[in-house]
Amino acid sequence: MAPALPATLTLAQASTTAARLRAEFERQPAGAAWEVDAGALAEFDTSALAVLLELHRTARAHGAELAVARSPDKLRQLATLYGVDALIGIQPAA
Repeated sequence: MAPALPATLTLAQASTTAARLRAEFERQPAGAAWEVDAGALAEFDTSALAVLLELHRTARAHGAELAVARSPDKLRQLATLYGVDALIGIQPAA
């Protein structure tokens, strides 16, 4: 099961969420794919993108790529607006 973003991810939750996810991913074998499940994400702001960008940087430092699964439409739209959708591995809508 992929690590998951919480239902709420705003500035108040960003640093603890990033730290938790980074710790989960860093326990994986080197080069393993990093996938985060965004399916529960309901209330968020651009802090969610900041968390995903940080995870992307950390993944690259560990020789891995980040993929974001089950992204809500609003997250995909926000990532596209900021031009980071491909960078952070937002998967297109099914």
